[in-house]
Amino acid sequence: MTDTSTDQPKEFFVIEDPHHGDDHEEHHENGTMLGFWIYLMSDCLIFGILFATYAVLGRNYAAGPAPVDLFDIEMILVATFALLFSSITYGFAVLRMEMDDLRGTVLWLIVTGLFGAGFLYLELLEFTHLWHIGATPMASAFLSSFFILVGTHGLHVLGGSIWLIVLLSQLGLHGLTPENRRRVMCLSLFWHFLDLIWIGVFSLVYLTGVLL
Repeated sequence: MTDTSTDQPKEFFVIEDPHHGDDHEEHHENGTMLGFWIYLMSDCLIFGILFATYAVLGRNYAAGPAPVDLFDIEMILVATFALLFSSITYGFAVLRMEMDDLRGTVLWLIVTGLFGAGFLYLELLEFTHLWHIGATPMASAFLSSFFILVGTHGLHVLGGSIWLIVLLSQLGLHGLTPENRRRVMCLSLFWHFLDLIWIGVFSLVYLTGVLL
């Protein structure tokens, strides 16, 4: 007898894991968030150095104007509340995103951007006024450290605002995709981080400068 079993084609069946794609997406999301946390930690080091520099140089006025002579604390309070409210409205945007409400998410992100723009406008007014009266970074070590610290934070807010505009365009084009949800959460971390840094700036630079 002839064994014909070897003449028959053998078929192989590959069983795909239905959760394989989900695992890949989860690993990608975890990697993105970890990388963003590392970035925030590096930013913490930068601001830590700037805070330390201001703490050392903030009393060196070089016979020039002191903080109490320069700061309009009422305007700074308005800017502070604008930035703090923007953090609250961003939280509302995240809540709407968790409810799969695209329109609500976009609306609250726009409100957040308006608060951020108001903060930047008031900071620009302050810098313009100081420069106009001759309180430039070259006038004293105090003003050099002030402009570097506050200006670096302002540039971060400007960068976050540009990022917010790009994110809004992505949400308008593609909706609440997993990628866009991840971007919303990354910007949320960044925005709240800027609020925390500003609380430190407000306390160390403005309150201490005016009250002491």
